[in-house]
Parts: sequence; structure tokens; C-alpha cells
Amino acid sequence: MHLPRVPLFVLIAPLLMGAANAPADRQPTAPASVVSASNPDATPIPVEALYYTRRAYGPAWSPDGREVAFTTDLTGRPNLWKVSADGGWPIQLSVSDDREEGAAWSPDGRWIVYQSDRGGNEMWDLYAVPATGGTPVRLTDTPEVAESDPRWSPDGTQLLIGYKPKAASVADIAVFDWRTRQTRVIVHEQSRDHRWVPVAWAPDGKSVYANRIDASFTGSEIYRIEVASGAARKLTPAGEKALAMATAVSPDGRTLLLSSNARNGITNVALMDVASRKLRWATDTGWEAAAGDFSPDGRSFTYVVNTDGRAEAYVAPLAGGPARRLAFSSGMVAPGAAPGAFSPDGGRLLVSYENSQHPADLWVYDLAGDKPRQLTHSAVASLRPERIPEAQLVHYRSFDGSLISAYLWMPYNLERDGSHPAVVLPHGGPTGQTKDYFNALAAALASRGYICIAPNVRGSTGYGAAFENANYQDFGGGDLKDAVHAARFMVDTGYADPRKVGITGGSYGGYLTLMAIGRTPDVWAAAVSQYGIIDWLAMLEHSDPLLREYEISKLGDPVKHRQVYVASSPITYLKDARAPLLVLQGDNDIRVPREEAEQVVRSMQRHGQTVAAHYYPDEGHGFMKRENRVDAIRRTLAWFDKYLKHAGGQP
Repeated sequence: MHLPRVPLFVLIAPLLMGAANAPADRQPTAPASVVSASNPDATPIPVEALYYTRRAYGPAWSPDGREVAFTTDLTGRPNLWKVSADGGWPIQLSVSDDREEGAAWSPDGRWIVYQSDRGGNEMWDLYAVPATGGTPVRLTDTPEVAESDPRWSPDGTQLLIGYKPKAASVADIAVFDWRTRQTRVIVHEQSRDHRWVPVAWAPDGKSVYANRIDASFTGSEIYRIEVASGAARKLTPAGEKALAMATAVSPDGRTLLLSSNARNGITNVALMDVASRKLRWATDTGWEAAAGDFSPDGRSFTYVVNTDGRAEAYVAPLAGGPARRLAFSSGMVAPGAAPGAFSPDGGRLLVSYENSQHPADLWVYDLAGDKPRQLTHSAVASLRPERIPEAQLVHYRSFDGSLISAYLWMPYNLERDGSHPAVVLPHGGPTGQTKDYFNALAAALASRGYICIAPNVRGSTGYGAAFENANYQDFGGGDLKDAVHAARFMVDTGYADPRKVGITGGSYGGYLTLMAIGRTPDVWAAAVSQYGIIDWLAMLEHSDPLLREYEISKLGDPVKHRQVYVASSPITYLKDARAPLLVLQGDNDIRVPREEAEQVVRSMQRHGQTVAAHYYPDEGHGFMKRENRVDAIRRTLAWFDKYLKHAGGQP
């Protein structure tokens, strides 16, 4: 993959920016304006080219700034690797059949700590590998507790970690002693509907910062916690129902960098004086902005603005004044997460970049010279960007007049004759958002003639608190109608055949797929559900306790609001489904257990409907192993080819 070399920074308006561009400024896209471009070189992209393309993520600088540790699935498994900061072939640090991520270098540079689970079960344990290579050391072995998100203390003697008991609906904060290998919980959450997320150590090593988040993800608070005593001091205003998420503390310990939607429901970036707890807003954009990391000298910080699913990254001076934008083609530009986005000398910045035609890679920026340099190369040689239909950002009106944003993949060389198959791709969450990421499934489908659309239905993030909360006690209601209108938009372009429309998604996207074929059976000709929910009441019994609290926060008390659960469950409507359904499920999924998939199959078989299922014994919530991802996409393509493309659609 090669991107044109561009100047790193473009000077923008003053740091306190006006909302000249915001969700309210969007306009509907005329369906007739959508065009299938001519491309004589377009052919179906081989599945191998898409799924042998790697991902690189989770980078961390070595203390001397000479190397970068990161996670990549170069071997088909997300394992830990490192590479010279000057580039070159990466070195594999660990070999495991399971995923490994969250690399954190020890301050002396001798060790890299990371987390790994087993078969996708999300019961994370901590490991350490010598930075120069060697046998990984297992630091924790706790089948009933997940330890995650390790952060080294300044003196290298302790690790700040997240601590989640398997049977609990809460997640606590703990410290792990590097010398004794003992874990001590310093925050014991008493409310069943909150969890703690570690942020950073104070520079003196005596206290830490953490975010306390409610189950609905609509409210969070920032705390400073004394390590010795566990005494916690709340830094955000008392009684304030808002999101406030710290990401970094300045090197002098005086300032917190955070994101908050307290001002107007739109998440923006702020700086908190730790002593006075006063906020100074750093952004005032109509789109949501997320805080990043401080430079080593504390004079600047990073943040990202999410503009309708496309991210722009900025570096801003702490003292105020103009911020500078990292100039890239549209897509997802994100500096590395705190701590460690900046190199130890402050002269370089780790950045991840991807879009619909380029898979995620890591880049190193020379800040003084404005020179970006690609560090990893994820795409295989046969995956040329010009063969991949580019995702187009479109907007359409839904049933109640709400404007919905969506990403549309239009295949090359189509006639506007209303004969082509189309697929709706609802995202997971529902507290999530489809962005301009590299989407291998959409690329595979679009290169084979399927028009694809991924709508950000109500309940999605990225468009403010009101839109995110618009699905309260209405799962499978307004959001499903938004998805139906996405299908209509494709038909209205004049390209798609209304008899050849399918739907597929994972997690909540899988749930919406099941709701769609049961509640709006006339719209869909085929469907593929990956680890989708069929019965919200059953989920209360089988799902991870933390996810149960999230469910209750969105649907209400299951006793008082039982009818809401029934009305929101696909099992209520699945008897009316006519679309053939393929179900794909991981055996180790703690979020949407296998029982949900089995219930889907039993229900459809009982009613004489067409259904098939495949279970992956070594996967959890989402498929991580390359051979399973390849198998899942092959099954999905074959299913849609049979029931959409070649069968001419179902009546």
C-alpha cells in the first residue's frame, strides 16, 4: 500500500473552534446522484487477498524511542510484535493460538507486559515477554477474574490494571506488584451497574486516575485514587449526569486531558486543573471530539474529531492558540492511545490510518519536519486500492424525518436497471458507529456486484447524546425502521432489485438482522446473523453480568417492563420470517452465548423455515482466527449468492 506524501500539518482555526460543520448541517443525498463508476480492471477480490491482509494496532514506544511494540495478525493470530522505529521487518515476540494485545513497556525497557485470553473468552490474564526476545512469563492465572489494561508505575514496580471477576457485573481497579506477583484491589465498586477503567498514574506514583462508567455508557466520572489507602476523590462535579472520560495526565501532574459531553450533549475535549477541578474547554466542535495524550514536555496534546464517521487528528498547544491537523486523505486517522502516543523525545508521533480502500497501518511522524512515514504494511500485494469500491458517505430520511448517515459501497460497472442484489450491514453495539474503516466483508460483497449500505441507525454514537439515547426501550423499533429505509435508499438509486435485498450483522447487528426478517419479512430475501440476540429475557440469565446491567439500563427493569423485553425480542416475530437465515456463532462467546444461536435454529426449524448454522469451537464474541474469518466470509458469500444473486430473490 502506498499513500501520497503530504505535509503533516495544516494550520487550522484557533483551538476553540466554531461548529460550522455539525450533524445539523447534513443534507439528504439524492439517490439518483449515486453512480456506479466504470472500472475495466474490476474483478471479484479473492477472499484470501482480503483476509490475509493483516491489521496492526495497539502501538507502544520503547523507552529509548528506538522500537515500537504492537499487535498484528500477520500469522493469522493477533500476537505481539515489535519493529524498529526506522522501519524494517518486524520481529515476533510471542507465539500463541490466542489473541494478545495491550503492549506496555517497562520503564527500564527490559519487559513488555500484555494481556491474552483463551479462545475468545475475554477472561484476560497478564503476561510479560523480554523486550529482546525470550519465553513469555505468565503473571496472572485466574480463570475467574479478568486482568486487563496494564499501565506501569513511574518507578516500574507496579502495574495499574482493570480487575473484572467473571461472576460480577462490576469491574474494579487493582495494582499488580511486579516483584511479588501479587494483585491488590484498591477500588471495590459497590453499585452493580458501574465499572472502573484505569487511566494513568500520577507522576509521583502515589495515586492513579480512573474513570467510573455507568452501565448505559451515558454517564461517567473521573476519580483520583490513593494507591496506599484506596481513598478515592471524585474530580467531576457532583450530581452531574454526563460523560466525562479522562485519557491522560500531564507530566507535571497538574492537568488532566479528558472528553466530556457535559456542556451540550456533544462530546468535546477539555483540560482539567487537578487542584481546582476547573475545566477549560479545548474544542467546541459540532461533531464529537475525543481526547488523546500529552507530549512528554507537557506543552501539547492530541485529540481526534469524529466527523460523520471520518476521523481527523490534531495536535494542540496546552497554552492555547492554533491547533494543527494531520493532513491525510479522508478516513480514520488516530494518534496512538495514551500513554505513549508521542515518542519519548517528543519529536515523533505514532498514528494509525485506514479507510475503506486501505487496511489499518501504523505510521511514524516527524513533527518538526512534517514527514509521515509508513511503519507497517498490512495489505497483501494483490489487494490494490483501485480494485476496492470506495465507501461513499450518504444521508437519507427515515420514517419520522430523522436524517440518517450511512456508508454506501457501490460496485463498479453496474447498469442502472434495478436488477442488482443489495445488502444492509447494521453495526454492533448498539452503542457504536460505522466509520470509514477498512471493511473486508463490504469489499468482498461489493467487488462481487452487491450494493452494500451500513447505516448509523438511532442509538449510534457520533451524533450526540440525544441521538445515542433515542433507542431507549425501543430496541428493534425505530432503529429497525432506519435499516429498512437504508434498503429503500439502495432501491431508490435505480440499481438495486427490491426482491434481492439481504441483511447481515454481528452482535447487535446480528440482533437487528433477526428482528428484520421477523418483524419486516417482506423486505428481506436472505440474511446472515453472526452472534445475534434472539431473546432479551434469556440474555439476562446467560450473558456476562456486566452486559446484563447494560441491557437493563437500555430496556428498563425486567419485571416492571417485561413487555418491552418481549416486544424487543426477535423470538416474538421469528415465526413470520420468510428469508433463509444463516447463523454463525462462537462457542466461547460470553456476551451472546451459544444458547441464543441454538434457540434461533430451533425456532426456525419448528416453523419449517430455511435455516443453517455453523459454530466455531475456538472463538468468542467476534471471530479472531484467520481460518475462521475466511470460513465465515465464504459461508456468507455462498448464502447470498444462492438466495440473492442466483435465485432472483425470494417472493
